[in-house]
Amino acid sequence: MNDRSRRNGERREPSFEPARENYERDDGELRLSAEDRPYRGGKNPVAPRQQPRRQKTEGRGGRRPRRKGRSFFGRIFYWGFVLGLWAVLGVGGVVAYHAAQLPPIDQLTVPKRPPNIAILAADGSLLANRGETGGRTITLGEVPPYLPKAFVAIEDRRFYEHFGIDPIGLTRAVVNNVTKRGGVQGGSTLTQQLAKNLFLTQERTAARKIQEAILSLWLERTYTKDQILELYLNRVYFGSGAYGVEAASQRYFNKSARSVTIAEAAMLAGLVQAPSRLAPNRNPEAAEKRAQLVISAMADQGLISQASAKGALIAPAEAAERTGAGSVNYAADYVMDVLDDFIGAIEGDVTVLTTIDTKLQASAETMLVETLNAQGAKQNASQGAIVSMAPDGALRAPI
Repeated sequence: MNDRSRRNGERREPSFEPARENYERDDGELRLSAEDRPYRGGKNPVAPRQQPRRQKTEGRGGRRPRRKGRSFFGRIFYWGFVLGLWAVLGVGGVVAYHAAQLPPIDQLTVPKRPPNIAILAADGSLLANRGETGGRTITLGEVPPYLPKAFVAIEDRRFYEHFGIDPIGLTRAVVNNVTKRGGVQGGSTLTQQLAKNLFLTQERTAARKIQEAILSLWLERTYTKDQILELYLNRVYFGSGAYGVEAASQRYFNKSARSVTIAEAAMLAGLVQAPSRLAPNRNPEAAEKRAQLVISAMADQGLISQASAKGALIAPAEAAERTGAGSVNYAADYVMDVLDDFIGAIEGDVTVLTTIDTKLQASAETMLVETLNAQGAKQNASQGAIVSMAPDGALRAPI
């Protein structure tokens, strides 16, 4: 040790064991770094330089790593959730707006069906219907079971399973329409069709479809499935002024819906898709083709047996010809002229039993036509009339 190592009376021992990083290598020799060497030429040694303490960092070059962002799929999920939430809020607002345009739910009632006046002959057979609907109401218990089943099979096969709106049926209809399988199909349930017939117009707009869905939910909550089906069968339009299955059966087959065959029931069920285009008295080929589709659907769904389906396909339904329409209308018009004097205002369906003898009426009409054809020119007569009455004054055959 020498005097150079003394400073201000204090002795500082030089470090002979510096840290490894304080060695300097030069030509194979180890030397103390400048920081560990005593200051030469001054009294005070050089204080060792303090190295700033560095925080432990990760990444290249000692840079602070960036915050890890969301993955690609994470971003998709996030924005999908945000957009979905806004979509739900938007749809909810639209639904609420259109729901507000409807009457309050607690005040909503099914409108009364316009009354029908059924005019019967003396033997109980139907002479004519008068009124806006063209036929009286009928219950499910009055018709054969395959009649309502025909409508369910072709119009709404999941009728007894859905809640008024059928997402599965709607999806199936869209797929079938895109793939052109089974012809053009609609996605409306029987309940939706009934809601439209009862409360709404026939326009096809998004607003009307929203209101239709709301009303369908109300119908499902208020009525049983069988009640909804019965309402549907009595309100749906079949063309030619016939509203309801009874009016349609009388119009196209000259019989009550209580006595239709499977083939006739299938033709009626197929008719509601397009009444003007599928009317059996106007387009029998199209009506029969549609009826075959209904029969096949009933068999496929187990609503009728394969044997019954085969029999219905072999013996298709045919529209009946309307006979004696002129003279029957004369009798019906006379009844309507005097009905107000007997019952006054009409609030519901009315059945009027007359004294008309249908066989006598038909015979008298045939005789009158033959007489006019044979002697009309000679007598300069183009029209004629016959009134047949019983001794007690009962009207039997007005021609």
